[in-house]
Amino acid sequence: MQATLWALIPPLLAIVISLITKEVNLSLFAGILTGALLFTGGNLLKALETILSVMADKVQGNMGVLVFIILLGMIVYLMNLSGATRRYAQWASRRIKSRKAALFSTMLLGIAVFVDDYFNCLTVGTVMRPLTDRNRISREKLAYVIDSTAAPICIIAPISSWAAAVSSYIPDDSSINGFTLFLRAIVFNYYTWFSLALIVITTLLATDFGKMRRYERQAAAAEAVPETGGEEAPESRGRVCDLALPVLALVVFSLICMLYTGGLFSGEAAGIGEAFANCDAITGLAMGGFLTVFFLALLYLPRKIVSGKAFLGGLLEGFKYMVPATLILVLAWTLGGICGADCLDAGGFVSNFVAQNNISLNLTPAVFFLIALVLAFSTGTSWGTFAILVPIAAAVFRDEMTPLMIMATAAILGGGVCGDHLSPISDTTILSSTGADCDHIRHVESQLPYGFLAAGVSVVCYLLSGVAGLAVWLTLPAGIVLLLAFVLGTRVYYAKKEN
Repeated sequence: MQATLWALIPPLLAIVISLITKEVNLSLFAGILTGALLFTGGNLLKALETILSVMADKVQGNMGVLVFIILLGMIVYLMNLSGATRRYAQWASRRIKSRKAALFSTMLLGIAVFVDDYFNCLTVGTVMRPLTDRNRISREKLAYVIDSTAAPICIIAPISSWAAAVSSYIPDDSSINGFTLFLRAIVFNYYTWFSLALIVITTLLATDFGKMRRYERQAAAAEAVPETGGEEAPESRGRVCDLALPVLALVVFSLICMLYTGGLFSGEAAGIGEAFANCDAITGLAMGGFLTVFFLALLYLPRKIVSGKAFLGGLLEGFKYMVPATLILVLAWTLGGICGADCLDAGGFVSNFVAQNNISLNLTPAVFFLIALVLAFSTGTSWGTFAILVPIAAAVFRDEMTPLMIMATAAILGGGVCGDHLSPISDTTILSSTGADCDHIRHVESQLPYGFLAAGVSVVCYLLSGVAGLAVWLTLPAGIVLLLAFVLGTRVYYAKKEN
């Protein structure tokens, strides 16, 4: 049963059930149980034992992620409790007075927070949600912008946890420098560039399509969007700086702690670049979260922004606020473990498929993009997809960093991010809906058309680059023109439909 097409059934089943029933926890558990039964040959008791074993391993292996998410929940709740979030919204509303400005501000903040996608999802959502609410932007659109500037930005940022991870996936005995390959692949990562371009185009043209159009029209017609994620103190004294300083502290502390885990301060790393390449990003983020909670105590308590009792209560409420997200994450990780190398081995099936089929080298960028998309969409992990396919690409091109090999690597990175972006069982998709305080399935359904559009144009551009040999300075503009033409076409279609 291992490393066969059956390995893809559990995640695909979970995705289909979630889209039909709108119940993500139920669908994830259905996929987990199905996968465990397939692995154990239908033995229910062994299947339950396998589920518990895999879940325990995944929770232990991802404990740093859970700690970081819970700490962020505490930080978010305390900032809301202080009244700083509302003060920021009032301050920003006097300067940002249109939907377009609010969306562009959200996009720019998402680009600025490029260190880690988890950090990006929750931080951008916390800071921008009051502002987008005031400008009657739907939570679904906010979640889409967050999701489109989280992993897509991290995968083109040289100083990020993603750059370090991708660089490490090149085999040790290879003559290719992983970090150099990552840098040279940035310009060919079409999906990332088209995802960003699509935000700009739809914002400038004020045009949405699919279910996003319905949600945006509902939000525009609504009198107000209820604020959630924390209660403001009855006599809140928080100022804008009480939001800005903790966010800045979280960024600075996280960067310092990431460099610390990479050996910069102990002398084990020669410089910042090497420290980032060797860092434990999740541990660094968790450490940064702890330090930020202490910073909040020093910032709020002496000034009586929040009382000591309310501060301690806020820590508990922040923990409770993140329970739904952590539950979904644990189930998603468990499903990924059931489909992993120790059980059904979905990655092994994909690896064997690629190795056994002779594919023209000129077609490899487009083919690798599609394979990475399907694998990441089915398993909910882009990093796992990179770990499987990047070494295969290196082997296919015999460890030679040719332009086609660089393009194929970029296609793997873009396809992995695309599948991760669109999958309802992806951690970044889950955290994007959490950061925006948006229903998870509504977020997935509304952003699917946008992701598939960017993916389709990416495939066209990989064919133009790989088969037709067009230079990137021609294919990138051509792709943006295709996106623009599609959005303009939908605008004309809706105009005729409504008249």
